[in-house]
Amino acid sequence: MPYRPAPGRPPGLDVLDLPGLAARAAERKLPLALPARLAFHLIVAVRGGRLACSVDFTSCTAGAGDWLWVWPGQVLQFPDGPGDCDATVLVFPTGFPSAATDALIRGGEHAPYRLVSPGAARQAALLRYLDALVDEHKELPGLTLGAYVETLRDLLSVILIRLAHLADPRKQTRSAGSEPFHLFRRAVEEGFGRTHRVEDYAEQLGYSARTLTRATRAALGCGAKRYIDDRVLLEAKRLLIHTSLPPAAISERTGFAYPTVFSAFFRQHTGMTPTEFRSLTKPCEPATDHAAL
Repeated sequence: MPYRPAPGRPPGLDVLDLPGLAARAAERKLPLALPARLAFHLIVAVRGGRLACSVDFTSCTAGAGDWLWVWPGQVLQFPDGPGDCDATVLVFPTGFPSAATDALIRGGEHAPYRLVSPGAARQAALLRYLDALVDEHKELPGLTLGAYVETLRDLLSVILIRLAHLADPRKQTRSAGSEPFHLFRRAVEEGFGRTHRVEDYAEQLGYSARTLTRATRAALGCGAKRYIDDRVLLEAKRLLIHTSLPPAAISERTGFAYPTVFSAFFRQHTGMTPTEFRSLTKPCEPATDHAAL
């Protein structure tokens, strides 16, 4: 699901409520109750009520004071739709935050968390920034277009940096100095469709396999091979649910030489075949250029 700005608004950031999000999705024949793989960031700040959701096949319920942050590439589903939840929704593409902000939040791109629940004092501060962002978004208050967009970008940056820190304060320091891990993660993201061997990434990056394993374990608590396998499995699940590709094609996309090897890998990690997993959730049709939010 690619990003497309609301008509009559400058591109970069949309501010909605949940009924507004549901209406825009319905206009584009993308009901919130079906899974959709996003090509943009989506943040839901829950002010009241409860919201059932699933992000990358992990179910959770967001309540008042919770912040849900869905990253590009993740599969999102609101199985019960917006319900009666009162929330503010922020939608923006990857390129909207500044490069400095992007560098500070990048560690959360593949983090397993889905919800952030700030304490009372931090929540009050975050809501002040959010309310200021909502107010500034409503109109151009005597500013040039460039100044208006920069104001929105700066207010959003404060929210993003605070949410990234609240999600896991340790991650900000634990992985910040690990260049081998950052390079390894980027290489896996670009290459898991070709190879699943730690040794291949080690040779590509100029490190030993042991160094990559230590760096990955220090950052995430798991070894390098486990990280690769988890990334491959996640991509397979996303493709099974969000596309109509046959398992053989998904096998090829995720770097397996033979469909039987892919099926065995998938069963080993999930306890079911790819076809059985797909049957659990009705998949959406693949997104097109016109299916944008």
